[in-house]
Amino acid sequence: MNSFELNKIITAILVTILVVFGIGKISDLIFDKDDKNVVAYKVEAPEGSVVQTITEASIDISALLAMGDIAHGEKQFKKCKACHSIKQGGGNKIGPKLWNVMFRTVGSITDYKYSNALSSYGKEWNWEEMNGFLIKPATWIKGNKMGFAGLKSEKDRASVILYLNQNSNNPKPLP
Repeated sequence: MNSFELNKIITAILVTILVVFGIGKISDLIFDKDDKNVVAYKVEAPEGSVVQTITEASIDISALLAMGDIAHGEKQFKKCKACHSIKQGGGNKIGPKLWNVMFRTVGSITDYKYSNALSSYGKEWNWEEMNGFLIKPATWIKGNKMGFAGLKSEKDRASVILYLNQNSNNPKPLP
């Protein structure tokens, strides 16, 4: 191989490197971003649209729980078993143990490290709180670590709540 061919190869490699890095720098100049840490964009609802939000007052918890079935709740709870234990005397996993979870204070298991959001929440897991949380945990208690998307089906939520209530030292009667 003569030196002329070697120079052509080295030049081609250098030009390729310059083009690759140059396109990145040029695109950064053309498409300037204000906030470099944005990972998502907020979608605004159009004016005049009705956005329904769920509040504690808007839910008839008795009617919701009437849709539930403990056997169905046990099947739905399989989605939770990867992160939570439901057995009496069971230990914590990625998430806290859920035996006796109904009607205890949120974030109160002493041998589990909760997020600040759950530790400082201060409410108890009653019917309404559990329902709201299971709809979408990230929006019900903002800042918690739970990555679960939620249960959209009312029957699924009611069934899981009944199943959680059953797995307790003293299950509460339905409202």
